[in-house]
Amino acid sequence: MSDEPLQVSIRILDKDYRVACEPHEEEGLRDSARLLDGRMREIRQTGRVIGTDRIAVIAALNIAHELIQLQRAGGVPRDDVLVERLGHLQGQLAEALAHAVPPLDASPEKG
Repeated sequence: MSDEPLQVSIRILDKDYRVACEPHEEEGLRDSARLLDGRMREIRQTGRVIGTDRIAVIAALNIAHELIQLQRAGGVPRDDVLVERLGHLQGQLAEALAHAVPPLDASPEKG
């Protein structure tokens, strides 16, 4: 049995991304992608933020804020492993978003 990194396909805001992760992290990566996709959809539906990159930044800030609030309340351990894993996942998602080609229908809606 090999522990080589996997190439996992995830879908965020109607775009597919391939992200490398360790086999034991695949479920967590998919859960993270579903969470991020849901948050980004919520933000997009408000109509107050336009552009996938801006929507992603606002979603990331909201999720980071919630994590910090949980840590301060004692609900999430502040250990180095957790910080390292979150940083690793954030880096993978940022890299996937940076290499994404915007869809052809990415122009802001008028109305």
